[in-house]
Amino acid sequence: MNTELVRPLDADEEALIRSLDRVVNALPRVMDATMLRERQMSMTDYLTLSRLSEAPDRRMRMSELAELSYLSLSGMTHVVTRLEAQGLVVRVRDEHDRRGWHAVLTDEGFARLDAAWPTNLSSVRRYILAHLKDFDLRALAEAFEKFGTS
Repeated sequence: MNTELVRPLDADEEALIRSLDRVVNALPRVMDATMLRERQMSMTDYLTLSRLSEAPDRRMRMSELAELSYLSLSGMTHVVTRLEAQGLVVRVRDEHDRRGWHAVLTDEGFARLDAAWPTNLSSVRRYILAHLKDFDLRALAEAFEKFGTS
């Protein structure tokens, strides 16, 4: 085993890890609470609608949508079922692979996303960007892009 990887953390490393723990655990709860309070929509629902809005023809295979959302296929099925009940998404069979399904953003879903967008943007600026004013955001983004790849 590489001894460099198991040496104790110094004070700066420890402080960073503890801060990241707070961000990873507290930030999603704060943003979700804001979205629920102001738009009666969870962040999971918002992000699902957002991903569909960016997809060609506002449609995406369920398995791909689950992967992009870091959810199991079963978890994504629950999300899409909830959105479908509200008329925000419909499910259609994959034309090329009849075993698969696509989630498709409806016009009503797009309108709901558009109405919720300012709340999300405000949360991003308030809870994330306001705390990172003195940082090189591009370098930080590049460092975070590496997570999950090694």
